[in-house]
Amino acid sequence: MKNPEDIKVILATDCGSTTTKAILIELKDGEYRLVVRGEAPTTVEAPFEDVTMGVLNAVGEVEELTGKTLIDENQQIIRPANGNVGCDIYISTSSAGGGLQMMCAGVVREMTAESAERAALGAGAIVMDVIATNDNRMAHEKIERIRQLRPDMILLSGGIDGGTITHVVELAEVISAADPKPRLGIGYKLPVIYAGNIDAREAVSNSLAGKTSLDTVENLRPVLEQENLRPAREKIHDLFMEHVMAQAPGYKKLMKWCDAPIMPTPGAVGLIMKTISDLENIEIVGVDIGGATTDIFSVFQNTFNRTVSANLGMSYSVSNVFAETGLENVMRWVPFHLDERDLRNRVKNKMVRPTTIPQSLEELVFEQGIAREALRLAFIQHKSFATTLKGVQRLRTLADTFSQAQSDTMVNMMTLNMLVGSGGVLSHAPRRNQAAIMLIDAFQPEGITDLAVDSIFMMPQLGVLTDIHAKAATEVFNKDCLIHLGTCIAPVGGSNKDRTEGNEIMKYNLQLPGGKNEEGTLKFGEIKRIPLGVGETAEAAFEPGRKFDLGNGAGNKMESLIKGGVVGIILDGRGRPMQLPLDDSERIRKLSEWLTSLDVYPSSILNKRK
Repeated sequence: MKNPEDIKVILATDCGSTTTKAILIELKDGEYRLVVRGEAPTTVEAPFEDVTMGVLNAVGEVEELTGKTLIDENQQIIRPANGNVGCDIYISTSSAGGGLQMMCAGVVREMTAESAERAALGAGAIVMDVIATNDNRMAHEKIERIRQLRPDMILLSGGIDGGTITHVVELAEVISAADPKPRLGIGYKLPVIYAGNIDAREAVSNSLAGKTSLDTVENLRPVLEQENLRPAREKIHDLFMEHVMAQAPGYKKLMKWCDAPIMPTPGAVGLIMKTISDLENIEIVGVDIGGATTDIFSVFQNTFNRTVSANLGMSYSVSNVFAETGLENVMRWVPFHLDERDLRNRVKNKMVRPTTIPQSLEELVFEQGIAREALRLAFIQHKSFATTLKGVQRLRTLADTFSQAQSDTMVNMMTLNMLVGSGGVLSHAPRRNQAAIMLIDAFQPEGITDLAVDSIFMMPQLGVLTDIHAKAATEVFNKDCLIHLGTCIAPVGGSNKDRTEGNEIMKYNLQLPGGKNEEGTLKFGEIKRIPLGVGETAEAAFEPGRKFDLGNGAGNKMESLIKGGVVGIILDGRGRPMQLPLDDSERIRKLSEWLTSLDVYPSSILNKRK
């Protein structure tokens, strides 16, 4: 591998399930910047059945746009860079062929099985099912489930080191009895990773070594108070390369081209999130909302978590979103009346034609209402999964005992520094203000939070780049990948009496660029936008009401340097949790007021009240 100092030109691809994206990064004037992006259809399926054709086509588009020569006459990527020819390194990620699909198994569903699921999700896998000794399924049902799903690999965990071995050995015997066959490839054994009690290794090996390709790594939960996910995640990446990717058409050739191991796309996105969090010492939440799934990534207390909501998406899964949240929850975000039958027809049309985009303003507003609900539901799932370790005894104070909101989740919206949105409905919203309000309404950030969207979804390529050149990945992430929307300021707290419309909840004073001063009060139930451009900052002083908190304690003043963006500063006085009026005409009035304040839609659509 090259020295990072010698890397000046970087070519990176992401082989998605439908599209292969290529980006070119160059060192210019002492900093790494994105030069251009190209894309082409992924060619992993018939009639081509060679993923490298899609890669070459995407890189070919980069060549056309830059005038560079990156591919030689033998259809090989040229290295090293020399003037206008070649690149210094080539790297790739992939989710083609359905990505990495895994099953997890653990002794206790809420403990070791959940740790195994965390390890698999963090490695970029789709977890098809989790088997545990206490999941109320009979042995024959578990065996049938394994045979039915045909995962790419299985992660088996259970027991602390030195503890009982009986239950984890029983799970190994269930996997052995299923005699599992892999989804891709004929004639090779299914990879199984054992990451459980070290005392059970020999017995597990006796059960599985003959029927599967068994690898053993350190225990995921060596003691109850500790999770050790890294060895299992690294082994998952290795086996993804050696077994899963090697069976997919053309991947052996692609693996030879790459200067670093190919990484599952979601795993790479998680890696860039964790890297940014570590380098900038911030807590971060990122979301990628797709057609079929919604992935949420977070880093709180230096701990990375990822969840996949496989039934929440904007095209293939749109009916699932509608069914799970209900008509009323979608309609509460629409600032005008719509016929129920018309609404249901729109959802069904989207399922029949999943690649269509809204053709009218009404359709756009409705789709963005569904997006809010998909994001909200996915985040609820994420918070329930991103928890402190279960099974660990913790001392509770008297205050904890009487706390109204006792929760084990690591997600703390008051300490969140940055919220990043990705996926078509957010990245390609006609106005950036629409992306900002969707993120705020769905995630309800508290205190002071930076908002951003991924401009062209290059986070996967930057994720795999962090292992090779963290500086280049971080610079491109901040300067070219992210579109900074601005900062959301949301005071929280107050009793029902304080949370009445028109009640003053915060004073603010903003020293804007050019010597301009903006000061005023924020009332409960209103939202304000103050323009502050990309790269600009404002010295801000906030004085929340006696019972309201911005992160410095109820009623305490707070001074902060606020970052600008495409949208600017958003002062959100709608309270947390945000509650929309129950009366229909009042709800429409408030929605229209908020959307007008943020210039979200043209005024013509907001005046449409039937």
